[in-house]
Amino acid sequence: MINYTLKCSNDHRFDSWFQSAAAFDKLKAAGMVACAICGDTDVQKAMMAPRVRPARSAAVKPSTPPQDVSAAKEDTTAAESGGPLSTATSPQEQALKDLRAHVEANSDYVGKDFASEARAMHEGTAPERAIYGEAKLEDAKALLDEGVPVAPLPFNIGRKTN
Repeated sequence: MINYTLKCSNDHRFDSWFQSAAAFDKLKAAGMVACAICGDTDVQKAMMAPRVRPARSAAVKPSTPPQDVSAAKEDTTAAESGGPLSTATSPQEQALKDLRAHVEANSDYVGKDFASEARAMHEGTAPERAIYGEAKLEDAKALLDEGVPVAPLPFNIGRKTN
């Protein structure tokens, strides 16, 4: 596996993993490599520093953290600028983070029972409330065919966090 820093024609920078350099070239030629931010398929490899780890005995731990992280350019990612990885790096990322927080704060998580709970509320056998959960594609299509108003969420809703 190889990790490339990529840049689109709109100057967005993002990282992506590929099985090999040849796999990247093949996917790029087929138009299957697109900007993670704007979807532009005119993507090039950006300049990047190699990630080489020194031997354990030669590794030196920094005695003080970097001083001026706030002076980093705006288009760098949180990892490049030294900020926490949980910090949103774009307005779109912040909007998704806010949406997720709103859904989790104002809805009940019903997990794998989403389809049956939504159907029961639609039929009037369960009290109506805001819910979110997980459903198989065929179950979601069946709900839509039955006239149950459902929509996919633009983020993963798994409860596990590592």
